Amino acid sequence: MATATPAPLSQTPTAPLPAEAVDALSRLAPHFPLVEAVAVYETASVHVVQLAALAESGRLSDLDADSLAHAEDLMAGALATIAQAGRLDLIGGA
Repeated sequence: MATATPAPLSQTPTAPLPAEAVDALSRLAPHFPLVEAVAVYETASVHVVQLAALAESGRLSDLDADSLAHAEDLMAGALATIAQAGRLDLIGGA
């Protein structure tokens, strides 16, 4: 017995959002970059702590050193976004 192949997601019909949802989304959308920046900052800071511990122990490989530099770059970019929004309080800053 043959099974039906589902339509690709791009071709799956969707219902329009209710007006209330559209309004809520339009109020929240400007905050998405800030939310993303906080998540990136927090995740990268955990990686920096972990990789810095490796560096202190003398077991930091070249790949780990590249990862540390990348995590620090991510933190700096996220910090700039958060600071520009005036919301350093979200990451424990003043």
